[in-house]
Amino acid sequence: MTLTSLEQLTIFGYQVINVHNINHMLIRLILDLIFTLIIIRLIFFPIYKERDYVFTTILVNLSVFLICFLLASIQLQIGFAFGLFAVFSIIRYRTQQIPIREMTYIFVVIIIAVINAISNDKTSYAELLLANIAVVMAIFFLEHNFLHGKEIVKIIVYEKIELIKPENYEMLIKDLRKRTGLDIQRAEIDSINFLNDTAKLKIVYRYPDIAKIDEDI
Repeated sequence: MTLTSLEQLTIFGYQVINVHNINHMLIRLILDLIFTLIIIRLIFFPIYKERDYVFTTILVNLSVFLICFLLASIQLQIGFAFGLFAVFSIIRYRTQQIPIREMTYIFVVIIIAVINAISNDKTSYAELLLANIAVVMAIFFLEHNFLHGKEIVKIIVYEKIELIKPENYEMLIKDLRKRTGLDIQRAEIDSINFLNDTAKLKIVYRYPDIAKIDEDI
């Protein structure tokens, strides 16, 4: 059976295969995944070391792309896109509160998926490529702190659990600065283990040369 005959074959009134649409989908999907992986694997992960967010953001991107692409033929493109953002804007993960930067990355991969999925035939692949590159470059420049002071995020295990109380926040920052020798800007509680009286803290600190930073404190 030739490809042409397959295109003419229908099951319950639905076309079995449409080569043009499949090629169109594959090109856009490859473009979407390439730039999503650049953002998440090459920019986000080396800085934040959050494997769970890599898993989540890539799956969110892929899911949104497929939903948008398969429904793009319905004349609801703009309204559908805004509705999708509204749905994701009220998502709450019950396990923990998502930090603002990680949430921003989730929205970025949604934007990438929407851009690549629902742009119409009047949008050339060159325009799509430039749009994706613009998003990647914006993230790269901002994350590498060309516009502001260099800040690094690390997760540490902290044993002075009495200092994690809100009223002892200033003492906590001073103790972290003294013990690490780093210019600690702020600290957030990631989790608390009352069995051994320790807490995981996400610290944000400034460092003059990111190349000199070790993987672990």
